[in-house]
Amino acid sequence: MKADPAVQRRLLDLAEVDAELARLDYRRRTLPEVAEIAEAEKAARAKKDAQVAVATQLGDLDREVTRQEKEIDQVRARVERDDKLLQGGTVAAKQMTDLEHEIDTLHRRQAALEDDLLELMERREALQMDAQHAEAELAKAEAAVADATTRRDEAFADLETQEARAKATRNAMLPAFPEPLLALYNRVREQKGTGAALLRSRRCGACRLELDRVVISQIKAAAADDVVRCEECGAVLVRTAESGL
Repeated sequence: MKADPAVQRRLLDLAEVDAELARLDYRRRTLPEVAEIAEAEKAARAKKDAQVAVATQLGDLDREVTRQEKEIDQVRARVERDDKLLQGGTVAAKQMTDLEHEIDTLHRRQAALEDDLLELMERREALQMDAQHAEAELAKAEAAVADATTRRDEAFADLETQEARAKATRNAMLPAFPEPLLALYNRVREQKGTGAALLRSRRCGACRLELDRVVISQIKAAAADDVVRCEECGAVLVRTAESGL
C-alpha cells in the first residue's frame, strides 16, 4: 500500500486524537465516583433496613401500649362499677364481701398493669430515640449517595464535552486520508489499540519494541510513500527524521 508521506505523518495526529478518546473512555469507566456511589448505596440500604427494623419494633410496641391501656381502662371500669354497687347499699352482706374482695383484686391487677405500662413506655421512649437516630443516619447515607451522584454526573458531563470536541476534531481529519489507508489504520487500532505510531530511533512508538537490523534495512529501502508496519504489533510506522534510518 502506498500513501503520501505527508498523509502518513497526519496519521500521528489522528492516533493522538484516538488515544485521547481512549483515555476519556477509560476515565468514564473508572471514575472513583462510580465506585463511591455503589458503596454509598450499599450503606444507605443497610441504614434503611435498620430504620425499618426500628420502626417495626416501635409499631409493635405502640400496639402493645394500646392493648395495655385498654386493659387498664377495663379494670378501672370494673372497679368503678363495683364501687357504685357498694355505695348503693342494695347488695347483701355476702355479696358486699365478694365485691370488696374483687375490688381489692382489681386494684392489685391495675397496679401490675400500670407497672407493665410504665415499663413499656420507657422502652418506647428508648425506641423513639433509636428511631430518630436511625432516620438521621439514613438521611446522612442518602445525602452521601446524592452528593456522589451529583459529582459523577458533573464528571460525566465534562467528559462528554471533551469527547464531543475530540470526535469533532477526528471527523474533520478523516477526509484527508485515502480510504484504504484509513481502513487499515482503523482495523489495527480496533485489534491492537494503536493504529499508527512514530518510528523513533528504530523503536516502534506503539509497542515500544526496537526493530532488528533486517527490518530496519527493509524499511530504509522502502520508498517514501510505502506504508510500512511494525511486525510485532501491526501499527503503521510513520517515518520522520527521528526514525534513525
